[in-house]
Amino acid sequence: MRRSIVVPCYNEAKNLPSLIQRFSDIHTSGADWELVLVNNGSVDDSAAVFEAELAKPGRDFVRVVTVPSPNVGYGHGIMTGLRAAQGELLAWTHADGQTPPADVLRAFELLETAADPRRTFVKGRRKNRPVKDTLFTFGMEATATAILGRHLADINGQPKAFHRALLELATDPPVDLSLDLYFFWLAKKNGFEQKTIDVHFGEREHGESKWAFNWKSKWKNIARSVKFMTALRTGGDYPRA
Repeated sequence: MRRSIVVPCYNEAKNLPSLIQRFSDIHTSGADWELVLVNNGSVDDSAAVFEAELAKPGRDFVRVVTVPSPNVGYGHGIMTGLRAAQGELLAWTHADGQTPPADVLRAFELLETAADPRRTFVKGRRKNRPVKDTLFTFGMEATATAILGRHLADINGQPKAFHRALLELATDPPVDLSLDLYFFWLAKKNGFEQKTIDVHFGEREHGESKWAFNWKSKWKNIARSVKFMTALRTGGDYPRA
């Protein structure tokens, strides 16, 4: 298996049929990639939906890795999927339907055509977003630059794609939403070339964001991110996946 796509799924039962179908629509005969779906401690009907969807014809490229309830964290779920993945080239994206699956394949293409794929980090750069979300992202960029001394643009942009060599360097991944920042920072720290693809985020198909559902949750995320950035800079402790 050349490429693996990891998607963490926490209480996304209503989004799963569409998510899996969209990946099935772009999976051609002889394709060299697998889809690793992480049932990340879900307490809804996700397990039953996974079973029903994977029983359909043509779904043998999809695997489910289960993290028992309760949910430990976003970072823990993705790391569980990455560690189970078989591919040499790895990527992750979200399960909420906002990121088209084809964007992940575009990220892989950019990675494979890089001068040195082993030392290249590809990520999405979100376009046409609401002004308030763009300002929030800019604030996170400025904060990360000030604390870590490295420019990290659109930290949470999806998808992210990289060679397994970067995973091998990820010896201290965080358990929570800081995982996007961690891998971006790790790639920068180790001199990886950064490449970006423009992506256009759509609306969530069902449910709401698990962390950015109101301004209180966003401020909580900012505080957590600043704490994690400070720990990275100073060598401090933080919950690890």
